[in-house]
Amino acid sequence: MHESKQEHILFLTGKLAQKRLQRILEEMAPIEFTYEIRNIGVSVAALMTAQMLIRRLTELKGINRIIVPGLCRGDLTVTSAELGIECVLGPIDLKDLPVFFGRKGKPIDLSQYDVEIFAEIVDAPMVRIEKILERAEKYRRDGANVIDVGCLPDTPFPHLEDTIEALHDRGFKVSIDSLEENDLLRGGRAGADYLLSLKESMLWIAEEVASVPILIPETHGDMSSLYRAIEKFSKKGMPFYADVILDPIHFGFTKSIIRYHELRHNCPDIKIMMGVGNLTELTEADTTGINAMLFGLISEMQLDAVLATEVSPHCRSAIREADKARRMMYAARRDSSLPKGLDSSLLGMHARKPFPYSAEEINEISKEVKDPSYRIQVSAEGIHVYNRDGINTDANPFELFPKLDLLEDDAPHSFYMGVELGKAQVAWQLGKNYMQDEELDWGASVDTKTEQQKDDDSRAAHSMKELRKETTEYKREGNTLKASRNKKKEKK
Repeated sequence: MHESKQEHILFLTGKLAQKRLQRILEEMAPIEFTYEIRNIGVSVAALMTAQMLIRRLTELKGINRIIVPGLCRGDLTVTSAELGIECVLGPIDLKDLPVFFGRKGKPIDLSQYDVEIFAEIVDAPMVRIEKILERAEKYRRDGANVIDVGCLPDTPFPHLEDTIEALHDRGFKVSIDSLEENDLLRGGRAGADYLLSLKESMLWIAEEVASVPILIPETHGDMSSLYRAIEKFSKKGMPFYADVILDPIHFGFTKSIIRYHELRHNCPDIKIMMGVGNLTELTEADTTGINAMLFGLISEMQLDAVLATEVSPHCRSAIREADKARRMMYAARRDSSLPKGLDSSLLGMHARKPFPYSAEEINEISKEVKDPSYRIQVSAEGIHVYNRDGINTDANPFELFPKLDLLEDDAPHSFYMGVELGKAQVAWQLGKNYMQDEELDWGASVDTKTEQQKDDDSRAAHSMKELRKETTEYKREGNTLKASRNKKKEKK
């Protein structure tokens, strides 16, 4: 029995979003309505249609309103009339549900993860300790849990022990990465926390030191030898990780993924590591997408650690991306949801909602501007530049520039507009959010001072009133405006 004064709402959802919807509603408490959640029998909301609701919704007694996922297709007015209950299209993204009800949403918790990142400093024998420490600090800021010291075959490493000591003094966990028995033995005796990697014929090293080993097959693909090593350590109760070795694309990539899957199936309780460098380093593609896919597989198989590298120039942010990916995938798995609408850090090249406003909306706003300063906005149609004298639209800044009369004989203002129009063109070409006087958001691909990533959808949630405020009010003057003003004073 529901109180007559309190609205009782039915929230419809698909299977994949049900747990997340429940959590968001619980986090909104206290709320002014009662509710129930019903899975309509589809996996994702995009498969839901208005006609489907009419066929499947029964037992609606006591329900005052039905909130339908924003991706539902069809005419809800017909559904409302047929069911005798108001059906309302809710937000496309669940995280916007609190805003839908007029309150601030709680930030998605991305503080948790269950995958450790080993960040390798390659060619360490050739690097001075000071540089190793500098690189290690950078990796730690980017999310690394362990600093992996990479050795080289047939290359002396006289400062190996001193390197481990220096890293420990800075509070790092350290792994020694080598296939040379002497390097591993020296590293273990110097107090390395982990040894990468021990084959079946090298297991005697683990008896000599306290380091946790990462076990690998004796020869590539020899899973029998790896299983024997796993069995030996398991019986002794000794800690270890196992790694079957990820192969590059066209050199066994798919089969190596299958080996990881089989290892997890056969050994559900052991710790498993995956070295991801053979994919990120050896594939000429943006590492943000590669890391997203890899960590999706890692999350599904519930692997425990990755070994990541930043050797190739295009992998310069791979460790930071791995950190973002592990947190996003953990949050998605925790909520039994898709890895969507949680975090935009891996959308470096494109925005999920690049153009919040249409050309028609921008034209409407431009009519309210009463001063000569130029405003710039971007829609799917191109770049819009406007002031009190009118609006010009084009995809090419070079076509727009001659139409901006106020830039004549004003070098600082011209410089400023050139920079902004260049940013706007990049945003339009790639499909990214553009906001005048703000840097483009490149996600995890760029290391920001604040380490705070902007939400791609925040501007899309602005009302037209907020948009008017953004486009009609002045920002604090910058260097180009000051220079322009000073120049005009000098002419007088």
